[in-house]
Amino acid sequence: MSLPQSYSFTRYLAAKKSIDDRALNRVVWQSLRENLPPSTRERPLQVLEIGAGIGTMIERAWDWGLLDYAAYTALDADMDNMVAAWQRLDAWARRQPEIRRVFAGDDLAIEADGRLLQIRFLAADLFEFLAAAAGPFDLLIANAFLDLVDIPSTMPSILRLLRPGGLFYFTINFDGITLFEPEIDPQFDSLVQELYHRTMDERVTAGKPAGDSRAGRHLFGLLKAAGAEILQAGASDWVVFSGKEGYPLDEAYFLHFILHTVHQALTGHPELAGDRFDAWVARRHRQVQDGELVYIAHQVDFAGRMP
Repeated sequence: MSLPQSYSFTRYLAAKKSIDDRALNRVVWQSLRENLPPSTRERPLQVLEIGAGIGTMIERAWDWGLLDYAAYTALDADMDNMVAAWQRLDAWARRQPEIRRVFAGDDLAIEADGRLLQIRFLAADLFEFLAAAAGPFDLLIANAFLDLVDIPSTMPSILRLLRPGGLFYFTINFDGITLFEPEIDPQFDSLVQELYHRTMDERVTAGKPAGDSRAGRHLFGLLKAAGAEILQAGASDWVVFSGKEGYPLDEAYFLHFILHTVHQALTGHPELAGDRFDAWVARRHRQVQDGELVYIAHQVDFAGRMP
């Protein structure tokens, strides 16, 4: 594909779905599935996803057979994401041959034989939601989200949303490795990676720390300190490369978006020569256009419960 002239975060989230599908650790997923309590129409699982984006985890939970009867709250601070999620999921549900009925309103309900998923879309700030003492929930999901907040101060409040014995599924937690291949200049490549990771650690949103470039490894200790039991954990690396027919689906756009994000984060950085960095980014974009760029990011998934 040609170099995008503008960038859309909702398109990035859509392009990322196939990459997440490959990356998510199936052993961790299976552990979660095996430990879910039974659900019925009268007693559906109460599920909360924080940072739900455009609803791709909801599609996955249905397609991969995780949920039978569930009341699912999709929470995201961005109203545009919630609008896109409603539209996407309504269209997706109507394409599924096994889904018999779709009830659409402000919320969304989809029904098949022996399955019912009721979805509530909530555009709200996480910290305001936590202050409202919502819950309790049977299952708490956060996908590619926890490395965007200050985990030590936020994790205890997040876990308090769960009922005793409730489960959590925290996935795609970035863990300090970003690789672009082929190398351009090994020393300069490493410097860009180091400085980019540092921007994650120094990020502040609404006056609060908002990031951790090694969230994956840190979560082991932070979950334990919060009283949680880790049932299973494993790597969930993003690996994006071009095959004989090019990059799959819209994954070239995903790569352009990642490079754009790195460029925005580091433009004007005092430790980078501006012209050289601009040339580095431009060459990486050309590698995507030519189907040459390989991108790898290391991440960690967790499934666990509160005692």
